[in-house]
Amino acid sequence: MQLSNLKTPCFILDSDKLVSNVLEFKRALNSRFSNHCIGYSIKTNSLPYMLHMLNELGCYAEVVSYTEYALALQVGFEKSHIVYNGPAKDKETFLDAIKNGAYVNIDTKREIEWLNDLNKQHSYKVGIRVNLNLGKISPEDAKEGESDSRFGFSFENGELEEAINKIQLCKNVKLGGLHLHRTSLTRSLNVYRNICKYAIRIINSLGLELDYIDVGGGYFGDKPNAPTYKEYVDTIYSSLLEEGIDVSKMKVIVEPGNAIVASPFSFLSEIIDTKKIGDSQIIVTDGSRNDVDPFFLKKDYFKSFIRKQEEKVFIDSQMVVGCSCLEYDKLFTLQNQPLLNVGDRILYQNVGAYTMTLSPLFIRFFPRVYLKTLNGYEIIREEWTVNDLKQ
Repeated sequence: MQLSNLKTPCFILDSDKLVSNVLEFKRALNSRFSNHCIGYSIKTNSLPYMLHMLNELGCYAEVVSYTEYALALQVGFEKSHIVYNGPAKDKETFLDAIKNGAYVNIDTKREIEWLNDLNKQHSYKVGIRVNLNLGKISPEDAKEGESDSRFGFSFENGELEEAINKIQLCKNVKLGGLHLHRTSLTRSLNVYRNICKYAIRIINSLGLELDYIDVGGGYFGDKPNAPTYKEYVDTIYSSLLEEGIDVSKMKVIVEPGNAIVASPFSFLSEIIDTKKIGDSQIIVTDGSRNDVDPFFLKKDYFKSFIRKQEEKVFIDSQMVVGCSCLEYDKLFTLQNQPLLNVGDRILYQNVGAYTMTLSPLFIRFFPRVYLKTLNGYEIIREEWTVNDLKQ
Protein backbone atom coordinates (compact mmCIF):
# COMPACT_ATOMS: atom_id res chain seq x y z
CA MET A 1 0.00 0.00 0.00
CA GLN A 2 1.34 3.42 -0.98
CA LEU A 3 0.60 6.89 0.38
CA SER A 4 -1.82 7.61 -2.45
CA ASN A 5 -3.90 4.57 -1.46
CA LEU A 6 -4.46 5.57 2.16
CA LYS A 7 -8.03 6.36 3.13
CA THR A 8 -8.36 9.79 4.65
CA PRO A 9 -8.48 11.25 7.18
CA CYS A 10 -5.79 9.20 8.91
CA PHE A 11 -2.78 9.32 11.18
CA ILE A 12 0.50 7.74 10.09
CA LEU A 13 3.10 6.32 12.49
CA ASP A 14 6.71 6.15 11.31
CA SER A 15 8.02 3.30 13.45
CA ASP A 16 11.66 3.87 12.46
CA LYS A 17 11.48 7.44 13.71
CA LEU A 18 9.89 6.34 16.98
CA VAL A 19 12.62 3.75 17.58
CA SER A 20 15.31 6.28 16.69
CA ASN A 21 13.96 8.83 19.20
CA VAL A 22 13.83 6.30 22.04
CA LEU A 23 17.29 4.90 21.36
CA GLU A 24 18.80 8.37 21.12
CA PHE A 25 17.31 9.35 24.49
CA LYS A 26 18.56 6.08 25.98
CA ARG A 27 22.08 6.68 24.65
CA ALA A 28 22.07 10.09 26.28
CA LEU A 29 21.02 8.63 29.63
CA ASN A 30 23.52 5.77 29.37
CA SER A 31 26.34 8.27 28.84
CA ARG A 32 25.75 9.81 32.28
CA PHE A 33 23.70 7.57 34.56
CA SER A 34 24.20 3.93 35.48
CA ASN A 35 20.65 3.67 36.83
CA HIS A 36 17.86 5.34 34.90
CA CYS A 37 14.64 4.80 33.01
CA ILE A 38 12.40 6.49 30.47
CA GLY A 39 8.84 6.66 31.79
CA TYR A 40 6.87 7.38 28.63
CA SER A 41 3.93 9.72 29.28
CA ILE A 42 0.92 7.68 28.11
CA LYS A 43 -1.39 10.71 28.19
CA THR A 44 0.63 12.27 25.35
CA ASN A 45 -0.41 9.55 22.91
CA SER A 46 -2.03 6.32 24.08
CA LEU A 47 -2.19 4.38 20.81
CA PRO A 48 -1.93 0.73 21.98
CA TYR A 49 0.21 -0.41 19.04
CA MET A 50 2.79 2.25 19.84
CA LEU A 51 2.66 1.53 23.59
CA HIS A 52 3.50 -2.09 22.86
CA MET A 53 6.49 -0.93 20.81
CA LEU A 54 7.70 1.31 23.62
CA ASN A 55 7.41 -1.54 26.10
CA GLU A 56 9.49 -3.72 23.80
CA LEU A 57 12.09 -0.94 23.61
CA GLY A 58 12.46 -1.02 27.39
CA CYS A 59 10.52 2.11 28.31
CA TYR A 60 8.43 2.29 31.46
CA ALA A 61 4.85 3.57 31.36
CA GLU A 62 4.10 6.87 33.10
CA VAL A 63 0.40 6.88 33.93
CA VAL A 64 -1.81 9.43 35.67
CA SER A 65 -5.11 7.64 36.27
CA TYR A 66 -6.52 4.22 37.08
CA THR A 67 -7.65 3.86 33.46
CA GLU A 68 -4.15 4.54 32.14
CA TYR A 69 -2.82 2.07 34.71
CA ALA A 70 -5.16 -0.58 33.30
CA LEU A 71 -4.13 0.31 29.74
CA ALA A 72 -0.43 -0.04 30.59
CA LEU A 73 -1.04 -3.51 31.97
CA GLN A 74 -3.23 -4.47 29.00
CA VAL A 75 -0.48 -3.69 26.47
CA GLY A 76 2.12 -5.63 28.43
CA PHE A 77 3.99 -3.35 30.84
CA GLU A 78 5.05 -5.06 34.06
CA LYS A 79 3.70 -3.43 37.21
CA SER A 80 7.24 -2.75 38.36
CA HIS A 81 7.79 -0.82 35.11
CA ILE A 82 5.03 1.71 35.78
CA VAL A 83 5.44 5.24 37.12
CA TYR A 84 2.11 6.20 38.71
CA ASN A 85 1.51 9.94 39.09
CA GLY A 86 -1.28 12.46 39.43
CA PRO A 87 -4.42 12.94 41.55
CA ALA A 88 -6.67 10.60 39.53
CA LYS A 89 -5.50 7.35 41.10
CA ASP A 90 -8.06 5.13 42.75
CA LYS A 91 -7.39 3.24 45.95
CA GLU A 92 -7.33 -0.21 44.37
CA THR A 93 -4.73 0.56 41.70
CA PHE A 94 -2.74 2.78 44.06
CA LEU A 95 -2.24 -0.07 46.53
CA ASP A 96 -1.74 -2.64 43.77
CA ALA A 97 0.99 -0.56 42.19
CA ILE A 98 2.85 -0.10 45.49
CA LYS A 99 2.61 -3.79 46.36
CA ASN A 100 4.09 -4.74 43.00
CA GLY A 101 7.05 -2.38 42.95
CA ALA A 102 5.78 0.43 40.72
CA TYR A 103 7.14 3.95 41.20
CA VAL A 104 4.15 5.58 42.88
CA ASN A 105 4.41 9.33 43.46
CA ILE A 106 1.86 10.63 45.95
CA ASP A 107 -0.02 13.75 44.83
CA THR A 108 -2.96 13.95 47.25
CA LYS A 109 -3.54 13.71 50.98
CA ARG A 110 -5.99 10.83 50.58
CA GLU A 111 -3.20 8.68 49.14
CA ILE A 112 -1.25 9.10 52.36
CA GLU A 113 -4.29 7.80 54.27
CA TRP A 114 -4.53 4.82 51.92
CA LEU A 115 -1.03 3.73 52.99
CA ASN A 116 -2.58 2.49 56.24
CA ASP A 117 -4.29 -0.29 54.27
CA LEU A 118 -0.98 -1.87 53.23
CA ASN A 119 0.01 -5.16 54.82
CA LYS A 120 2.01 -4.27 57.92
CA GLN A 121 4.13 -7.40 57.51
CA HIS A 122 5.76 -6.11 54.34
CA SER A 123 7.90 -3.09 53.47
CA TYR A 124 7.10 -0.64 50.67
CA LYS A 125 8.42 2.49 48.99
CA VAL A 126 6.63 5.55 47.60
CA GLY A 127 7.60 8.89 46.16
CA ILE A 128 5.97 12.28 46.56
CA ARG A 129 5.37 15.12 44.12
CA VAL A 130 6.91 18.48 44.94
CA ASN A 131 4.97 21.61 44.07
CA LEU A 132 7.11 23.72 41.75
CA ASN A 133 6.48 27.44 41.44
CA LEU A 134 8.51 28.35 38.36
CA GLY A 135 7.87 32.02 39.04
CA LYS A 136 10.22 31.65 42.01
CA ILE A 137 12.47 28.79 40.93
CA SER A 138 13.04 29.71 37.29
CA PRO A 139 11.06 32.91 36.49
CA GLU A 140 12.46 33.42 33.01
CA ASP A 141 11.01 30.04 31.98
CA ALA A 142 7.51 30.46 33.45
CA LYS A 143 4.34 31.00 31.44
CA GLU A 144 2.63 34.28 32.18
CA GLY A 145 -0.21 33.62 34.61
CA GLU A 146 0.88 30.01 35.13
CA SER A 147 4.06 30.40 37.17
CA ASP A 148 2.59 28.48 40.09
CA SER A 149 1.34 24.91 39.95
CA ARG A 150 -1.69 23.22 41.49
CA PHE A 151 0.06 19.85 41.77
CA GLY A 152 2.17 18.33 44.50
CA PHE A 153 2.97 19.49 48.03
CA SER A 154 4.52 22.87 48.78
CA PHE A 155 7.90 22.94 50.46
CA GLU A 156 7.57 26.69 50.99
CA ASN A 157 4.49 26.54 53.24
CA GLY A 158 5.49 23.36 55.07
CA GLU A 159 2.92 20.99 53.55
CA LEU A 160 5.61 18.88 51.87
CA GLU A 161 7.41 18.28 55.16
CA GLU A 162 4.09 17.58 56.87
CA ALA A 163 3.15 15.04 54.19
CA ILE A 164 6.55 13.34 54.43
CA ASN A 165 6.24 13.13 58.21
CA LYS A 166 2.86 11.43 57.84
CA ILE A 167 4.33 8.94 55.37
CA GLN A 168 7.13 8.17 57.80
CA LEU A 169 4.59 7.42 60.53
CA CYS A 170 3.80 4.31 58.50
CA LYS A 171 6.70 2.24 59.79
CA ASN A 172 6.59 -0.16 56.83
CA VAL A 173 6.65 2.60 54.19
CA LYS A 174 9.83 4.44 53.10
CA LEU A 175 9.96 7.65 51.15
CA GLY A 176 11.91 6.55 48.10
CA GLY A 177 11.85 9.51 45.75
CA LEU A 178 10.83 13.01 44.74
CA HIS A 179 8.74 13.76 41.67
CA LEU A 180 9.61 17.10 40.06
CA HIS A 181 7.62 17.38 36.85
CA ARG A 182 6.84 20.88 35.61
CA THR A 183 5.93 22.13 32.15
CA SER A 184 7.66 25.37 31.21
CA LEU A 185 7.26 28.04 28.57
CA THR A 186 10.78 27.72 27.18
CA ARG A 187 11.62 24.02 27.68
CA SER A 188 15.13 25.33 28.22
CA LEU A 189 18.10 23.64 29.85
CA ASN A 190 17.88 26.29 32.53
CA VAL A 191 14.56 24.87 33.76
CA TYR A 192 16.09 21.50 34.59
CA ARG A 193 19.16 23.09 36.14
CA ASN A 194 16.98 25.10 38.53
CA ILE A 195 14.60 22.21 39.27
CA CYS A 196 17.54 19.99 40.23
CA LYS A 197 18.97 22.68 42.48
CA TYR A 198 15.57 23.08 44.16
CA ALA A 199 15.33 19.33 44.67
CA ILE A 200 18.75 19.26 46.37
CA ARG A 201 17.73 22.14 48.59
CA ILE A 202 14.73 20.10 49.75
CA ILE A 203 16.78 16.92 50.19
CA ASN A 204 19.37 18.70 52.33
CA SER A 205 16.87 20.71 54.32
CA LEU A 206 14.73 17.69 55.22
CA GLY A 207 17.61 15.23 55.53
CA LEU A 208 16.15 12.85 52.93
CA GLU A 209 17.85 9.66 51.78
CA LEU A 210 16.29 8.80 48.44
CA ASP A 211 16.47 5.99 45.92
CA TYR A 212 15.37 8.03 42.92
CA ILE A 213 14.69 11.48 41.52
CA ASP A 214 11.94 11.78 38.90
CA VAL A 215 12.75 14.89 36.86
CA GLY A 216 9.51 14.65 34.87
CA GLY A 217 9.00 15.67 31.25
CA GLY A 218 8.61 18.84 29.20
CA TYR A 219 11.56 18.32 26.81
CA PHE A 220 11.87 19.42 23.22
CA GLY A 221 12.03 16.62 20.70
CA ASP A 222 13.48 16.58 17.21
CA LYS A 223 13.37 20.33 16.56
CA PRO A 224 15.91 22.64 14.93
CA ASN A 225 17.77 25.02 17.26
CA ALA A 226 16.35 23.32 20.37
CA PRO A 227 18.24 21.45 23.10
CA THR A 228 19.02 17.83 22.29
CA TYR A 229 18.31 14.82 24.50
CA LYS A 230 22.02 14.73 25.30
CA GLU A 231 22.07 18.36 26.36
CA TYR A 232 19.10 17.85 28.68
CA VAL A 233 20.70 14.78 30.25
CA ASP A 234 24.08 16.50 30.63
CA THR A 235 22.38 19.43 32.35
CA ILE A 236 20.54 17.19 34.81
CA TYR A 237 23.72 15.23 35.51
CA SER A 238 25.96 18.25 36.06
CA SER A 239 23.35 20.02 38.20
CA LEU A 240 23.00 17.04 40.53
CA LEU A 241 26.76 16.53 40.66
CA GLU A 242 27.47 20.18 41.44
CA GLU A 243 25.16 19.97 44.43
CA GLY A 244 26.98 16.96 45.85
CA ILE A 245 24.60 14.18 44.83
CA ASP A 246 26.18 10.78 44.21
CA VAL A 247 24.36 9.94 41.00
CA SER A 248 25.68 6.37 41.08
CA LYS A 249 23.48 5.68 44.10
CA MET A 250 20.27 7.21 42.81
CA LYS A 251 17.99 6.27 39.92
CA VAL A 252 17.05 9.08 37.55
CA ILE A 253 13.63 8.92 35.92
CA VAL A 254 12.64 11.09 32.96
CA GLU A 255 9.09 11.29 31.61
CA PRO A 256 9.22 12.39 27.96
CA GLY A 257 6.06 12.45 25.90
CA ASN A 258 6.17 15.10 23.21
CA ALA A 259 9.92 14.64 22.87
CA ILE A 260 9.47 11.04 21.74
CA VAL A 261 6.15 10.80 19.91
CA ALA A 262 5.52 14.17 18.22
CA SER A 263 7.83 13.68 15.24
CA PRO A 264 6.95 10.04 14.35
CA PHE A 265 3.31 10.91 13.59
CA SER A 266 1.76 12.71 10.65
CA PHE A 267 -1.85 13.33 9.66
CA LEU A 268 -3.20 13.04 6.12
CA SER A 269 -6.38 14.75 4.96
CA GLU A 270 -7.98 15.28 1.56
CA ILE A 271 -9.72 18.25 0.02
CA ILE A 272 -13.38 17.41 -0.49
CA ASP A 273 -14.73 20.77 -1.71
CA THR A 274 -13.74 24.25 -2.83
CA LYS A 275 -16.01 27.26 -2.94
CA LYS A 276 -15.95 31.00 -3.29
CA ILE A 277 -17.68 32.96 -0.53
CA GLY A 278 -17.35 36.74 -0.76
CA ASP A 279 -13.68 37.44 -1.27
CA SER A 280 -12.59 34.13 0.28
CA GLN A 281 -11.57 30.94 -1.48
CA ILE A 282 -12.64 28.19 0.94
CA ILE A 283 -10.81 24.85 0.83
CA VAL A 284 -12.76 22.17 2.74
CA THR A 285 -10.87 19.10 3.98
CA ASP A 286 -12.07 15.82 5.50
CA GLY A 287 -9.87 16.42 8.55
CA SER A 288 -10.40 18.90 11.34
CA ARG A 289 -8.35 21.25 13.47
CA ASN A 290 -9.43 18.96 16.32
CA ASP A 291 -7.14 16.33 14.77
CA VAL A 292 -3.94 18.36 14.59
CA ASP A 293 -4.44 21.23 17.04
CA PRO A 294 -7.07 20.33 19.66
CA PHE A 295 -5.97 23.28 21.84
CA PHE A 296 -6.61 25.63 18.87
CA LEU A 297 -3.39 27.53 19.60
CA LYS A 298 -1.11 26.89 16.63
CA LYS A 299 -0.37 29.64 14.15
CA ASP A 300 0.89 27.24 11.47
CA TYR A 301 1.95 23.64 10.88
CA PHE A 302 4.76 21.60 9.40
CA LYS A 303 2.93 20.54 6.26
CA SER A 304 3.27 19.53 2.64
CA PHE A 305 0.86 19.24 -0.26
CA ILE A 306 0.25 16.22 -2.47
CA ARG A 307 -1.39 17.42 -5.65
CA LYS A 308 -3.17 15.26 -8.19
CA GLN A 309 -1.71 17.43 -10.93
CA GLU A 310 0.38 20.55 -11.27
CA GLU A 311 -1.65 23.72 -10.82
CA LYS A 312 -0.51 26.88 -12.58
CA VAL A 313 -3.25 29.19 -11.33
CA PHE A 314 -2.16 31.16 -8.26
CA ILE A 315 -4.68 32.45 -5.76
CA ASP A 316 -4.20 35.48 -3.53
CA SER A 317 -5.74 33.83 -0.49
CA GLN A 318 -7.06 30.33 0.27
CA MET A 319 -8.56 29.46 3.65
CA VAL A 320 -8.13 25.78 4.49
CA VAL A 321 -10.87 24.61 6.85
CA GLY A 322 -11.97 21.44 8.57
CA CYS A 323 -15.03 19.26 8.08
CA SER A 324 -16.74 19.98 11.41
CA CYS A 325 -19.74 22.30 11.86
CA LEU A 326 -17.68 24.71 13.96
CA GLU A 327 -17.27 28.09 12.29
CA TYR A 328 -13.83 28.40 13.89
CA ASP A 329 -12.59 25.08 12.48
CA LYS A 330 -10.07 26.95 10.34
CA LEU A 331 -6.62 25.45 9.92
CA PHE A 332 -4.52 27.97 8.00
CA THR A 333 -4.54 30.47 5.12
CA LEU A 334 -2.35 30.22 2.05
CA GLN A 335 -1.19 33.46 0.45
CA ASN A 336 -0.29 33.67 -3.23
CA GLN A 337 -0.03 29.89 -3.73
CA PRO A 338 -1.23 27.53 -6.47
CA LEU A 339 -4.94 26.72 -6.26
CA LEU A 340 -5.80 23.62 -4.25
CA ASN A 341 -8.33 21.31 -5.86
CA VAL A 342 -10.66 18.52 -4.81
CA GLY A 343 -8.63 15.33 -4.39
CA ASP A 344 -5.42 17.12 -3.42
CA ARG A 345 -4.05 16.10 -0.05
CA ILE A 346 -2.38 17.83 2.89
CA LEU A 347 0.16 16.00 5.06
CA TYR A 348 0.71 17.51 8.51
CA GLN A 349 3.97 16.46 10.17
CA ASN A 350 4.97 16.30 13.85
CA VAL A 351 1.44 15.82 15.18
CA GLY A 352 1.89 12.86 17.53
CA ALA A 353 1.66 14.74 20.83
CA TYR A 354 -1.63 15.66 22.51
CA THR A 355 -3.64 15.18 19.32
CA MET A 356 -4.97 11.64 19.19
CA THR A 357 -5.65 11.58 22.94
CA LEU A 358 -7.45 14.92 22.86
CA SER A 359 -9.40 14.54 19.63
CA PRO A 360 -13.08 14.41 20.61
CA LEU A 361 -15.73 12.03 19.36
CA PHE A 362 -17.35 15.03 17.74
CA ILE A 363 -19.31 14.54 14.51
CA ARG A 364 -17.10 11.66 13.40
CA PHE A 365 -15.23 8.98 15.32
CA PHE A 366 -11.50 8.32 15.68
CA PRO A 367 -9.73 8.11 12.28
CA ARG A 368 -7.67 5.25 10.89
CA VAL A 369 -4.02 4.86 11.83
CA TYR A 370 -1.44 3.46 9.40
CA LEU A 371 2.08 2.23 10.06
CA LYS A 372 4.80 3.39 7.67
CA THR A 373 7.12 0.50 6.79
CA LEU A 374 9.96 -0.11 4.37
CA ASN A 375 7.50 -1.62 1.91
CA GLY A 376 4.76 0.96 2.20
CA TYR A 377 1.92 1.29 4.69
CA GLU A 378 -0.25 -1.06 6.70
CA ILE A 379 -3.26 -0.31 8.85
CA ILE A 380 -2.86 -0.71 12.61
CA ARG A 381 -6.17 0.77 13.72
CA GLU A 382 -9.37 0.90 11.72
CA GLU A 383 -11.59 3.93 11.80
CA TRP A 384 -13.96 3.70 14.75
CA THR A 385 -17.52 2.71 14.01
CA VAL A 386 -20.76 2.85 15.96
CA ASN A 387 -19.98 -0.66 17.21
CA ASP A 388 -16.78 0.60 18.84
CA LEU A 389 -18.66 3.37 20.59
CA LYS A 390 -21.72 1.57 21.90
CA GLN A 391 -21.61 -0.60 25.03
